[in-house]
Amino acid sequence: MKGITVTDVRVQPGDSAFLIDDGKTVIMYDSGFAFTGYEVADKIKEVLGERKLDYIFLTHSHYDHALGSAYACRYWPEAKVVAGEYAAKIFAKPTAKAVMRNLDNKFAKTCGVEEYDDLIDELKVDIPVCDGDVIKAGDMEFVALSLPGHTKCSVGYYCPKEKLLLSCETIGVFSGEDVVPSYLVGYKMTIDSIERVEKLDIDNILIPHYGLLDKESTVFYLREAKKSAIETAEEITDMLRAKRSKEEIMEFFKSKFYHGYTKTIYPIDAMELNTGITIDLLKNEFNI
Repeated sequence: MKGITVTDVRVQPGDSAFLIDDGKTVIMYDSGFAFTGYEVADKIKEVLGERKLDYIFLTHSHYDHALGSAYACRYWPEAKVVAGEYAAKIFAKPTAKAVMRNLDNKFAKTCGVEEYDDLIDELKVDIPVCDGDVIKAGDMEFVALSLPGHTKCSVGYYCPKEKLLLSCETIGVFSGEDVVPSYLVGYKMTIDSIERVEKLDIDNILIPHYGLLDKESTVFYLREAKKSAIETAEEITDMLRAKRSKEEIMEFFKSKFYHGYTKTIYPIDAMELNTGITIDLLKNEFNI
C-alpha cells in the first residue's frame, strides 16, 4: 500500500485495535476491551505524538471490539466514531451494555484486573453507516460493506484505491494457519458475505485480532475462510443428525480450532458461548 501504514496498538491478547495512517489522517480500526481502553489510548499517543486521532472505525458491537472507543474519545474527543447503523442502535440499549459490561469485567478479572474506570455508558456512534455509504477520511475513501453473519451489525470498510479491506469477524477468525468460522446470527448470511468479499479487487486485508495480510496471505485466508465455514457446518450438522450431544460437538469444535494463536486471543468463556450459539444456529437453519 502506497503511503499507508498499519500499526498494531493492542496491549492484551484478545484485544483488537490497529491504526491506519496515511501521514495526514489517522483511523483507529476497532478499539479493544474497556479494561485496556486507557492503555491502548496511551499506546496510540506514543505512536502519534502531538498528532490527533481523527476517526474510529468499529466493525461490530461486541465488547472486545467496541468498548475501547469510549476511552480513546476521552483522549481525542473530536475523533468521529464510525459504525453500522444497527450497532448504533445496540449501543443505545441498556441491556446490551449490561451484557458487554459483564463480559468485559469477567475477562478483566481473568487477566488480573479487578478495578478500572467504566466508560461503557459513553459508547457512541457519530457516523452511522449503511451498506454502500462512502466515508471520506481525509484523502482516504472507504466504502461501508454490510457483512452480516457473525452479528447483524458486522461491517467491513473497503478502500478501492489501495485495494485494502478492513475486514470483520464474519469472514472468519485467522490464526495464521487456519480460519475459525464465526457465524452467530446466520450461516447462509456468512457464506454470502464471504462470497461478496471474494469478488472485490483486494491486495491486502486487515483482520481483527490478527493484523495486516500481504497479497499471498490474503488469497490463502479467503480460500480457507470459505472452506472452513462450509466444512465445519457440514461436520456439525452431521453430528447433530447423529444425535450427538451439544457437549460432544463443543469438544469437537475446541479440538479442531482451540489451540495455538487462537487460544491466546480467544477467551475460553467467549469461545464456549459462541460455539454454543453456532451449534443452535446450525440446528435451526438446517431444520435438524
